[in-house]
Amino acid sequence: MGIDAEITGLLNAARSGDAAAQDAAYALVYDELKRCARRQGGLAPPGSTLSPTALVNELYLKLRSGEVDTVQNRGHFFALAARAMRQITVDHARRRHRAKRGGGAEHVEIDTRDLGAESADAALELDAALDDLARRDPDLARIVEWHFFAGLTFQEIADEIGRHERTVRHDWELARAVLRRAMGAEPRDGG
Repeated sequence: MGIDAEITGLLNAARSGDAAAQDAAYALVYDELKRCARRQGGLAPPGSTLSPTALVNELYLKLRSGEVDTVQNRGHFFALAARAMRQITVDHARRRHRAKRGGGAEHVEIDTRDLGAESADAALELDAALDDLARRDPDLARIVEWHFFAGLTFQEIADEIGRHERTVRHDWELARAVLRRAMGAEPRDGG
């Protein structure tokens, strides 16, 4: 049995209430999820507590709380994981942003550096731009979530949505250009 079929079988068992199957499925995809978390590490501010390991652990807790009950297959699992990783990253950025603004704490004059404020702001800006893209073109937003947040390859995305890889690559480039424009950056050539 291939890994995809094994994961799908375990997810089906988990959906039927088998907690051990859910843990086994998670163990099978852990390394891939960690690779995905490393890929989006640029969104985590320097010195951040949201390391790839912390992100994957938070993802596990989030998925363990019931979202896995609806998962049909590996692709669906990674789609859920992508959305959850995005939510966790953005929530973390919001907390950093609030902390940067004082978060209700008493103001004390000290000379410190605001490590990572730009990264937290960029994560929030990307989230807002991605929400706007999802309202205008949900398919493009889904490709961004699956590729950027879940780390799925263009071929995996193409297989999942029943399109050619070349079309998915084209849509990815279009989505990137739209997001850059929305975030005030000039479109660049290349990857």
